[in-house]
Amino acid sequence: MPVFDFNSAPVPDAHPECTYTTFYSNDSETAPEKPILVLDNHERSWRHHSCGIFTNPAKRTAFEFKEEGGVISADIRKIDARFVSLLKWLGENRINVRLSGTNTEEGYAVYKIRETAFGGGTKLSAEDGFLQFMIERLLSSNAPTEETEDEDQEETGDEMKLTSLQSITDFMTCAGRTLPDNIRLWARRNLAVARSHEVSPEERRHAQRALSIMMNVQWKHNYFEAIDPQEARRILDEELYGMERVKQRIIETIIQINRTHTLPAYGLLLVGPAGTGKSQIAYAVARILKLPWTTLDMSSINDPEQLTGSSRVYANAKPGIIMEAFSAAGESNLVFIINELDKAASGKGNGNPADVLLTLLDNLGFTDNYMECMVPTVGVYPIATANDKSNISAPLMSRFAVIDIPDYTAEEKKIIFSRFALPKVLRRMGLREEECIIEGDALDAVVENFADTTGIRDLEQAAEHIAANALYQIEVDHRTSVVFNREMIKELLA
Repeated sequence: MPVFDFNSAPVPDAHPECTYTTFYSNDSETAPEKPILVLDNHERSWRHHSCGIFTNPAKRTAFEFKEEGGVISADIRKIDARFVSLLKWLGENRINVRLSGTNTEEGYAVYKIRETAFGGGTKLSAEDGFLQFMIERLLSSNAPTEETEDEDQEETGDEMKLTSLQSITDFMTCAGRTLPDNIRLWARRNLAVARSHEVSPEERRHAQRALSIMMNVQWKHNYFEAIDPQEARRILDEELYGMERVKQRIIETIIQINRTHTLPAYGLLLVGPAGTGKSQIAYAVARILKLPWTTLDMSSINDPEQLTGSSRVYANAKPGIIMEAFSAAGESNLVFIINELDKAASGKGNGNPADVLLTLLDNLGFTDNYMECMVPTVGVYPIATANDKSNISAPLMSRFAVIDIPDYTAEEKKIIFSRFALPKVLRRMGLREEECIIEGDALDAVVENFADTTGIRDLEQAAEHIAANALYQIEVDHRTSVVFNREMIKELLA
């Protein structure tokens, strides 16, 4: 469907009617068969690398090629809907660009745009890095909905951050409706405050800082691509020994995502003794989902303001931990690993941190006091850990699918120590397996020494101690190999 509705025929001295239609794509990469735009090549073919400028696509819908014989104009036929505002910005500011494209039957398919240094046009952003940053951000965003594409478009790389008001303004213009509606309107209001001379310098500084944080986050839709269950199983087997019931539950979650292409309504709550690998399970799930992850340690949070941020009325105001997590991840789809959820209700400040978590877990949006904007949380997958679920409130429990993780048996601990913990330490220390050998009865002694403790952390520390002792004997006593028997292990770990 056309982006702009020009029903009346052109009249003399009026801008020509829109020549292009938009197509809707969520491709994250471009190629001749997946172009950013298509130019008319009916009368002549265009070179692979062609230079020129866009004329404002909202009005003249063309690209002016700078050829040896002068300037030759070609109509734009199709544009990826995500790039309409960017091309308009390039045209309005007469920024010289170089196109990479291929001539096809449909037209000149442009799949790369770079800024060029020559020409007399005014360049709003000083570096080509901004243009490449915008293209990468738009490619990683979702196509705007067709209903909003007819609305007023005025509302609408390199490793870089948007910090200056100019770069933030340029970004907001080019991002257009790839930004969520509420964030786009919030950004316009804050940009007005940041530019205003009728407010205090402190207010302007806070507004600019909030804009920088919000615009540097890629606000994604909640659509998730299918995940290969076999690859997910491989990752789980690589990270975890045993735990078949836990692995089965995670694979069920993956299959559910593949059917609905959205995250489940409930996160995971992993309950079990200390050292049983709860955090490792959470990291494995984040790896499977191919999402960034962040951790919230509830044992160190005693005031809700740590999570929600402080109001801008204070000079030292700042965002809360949750908003900072979005900023650090650089996107809104991420795994929140909430450690020690059973300590969330032990707030010592003006309120209960557990109440703040409820708003994060409901997927209805989260409001940070500093940002003063509701941020979408539909792409947040929470995974919580706890030692004792009896200390978790019923409202919090109802937001999770609970998985009880039992302690390892003595036999499982022997396998984990001999196949995983010790070989890992040996590799890190540069020791060969034949240089540090533990006899069968010595292995029993290692496990027996920690019979009264839960989890495998003590076993991992024991592997470190044993390997270090073997390395000492090899380097100092010039031994070629160290074989540990039961008595040696009992004396070493005593």
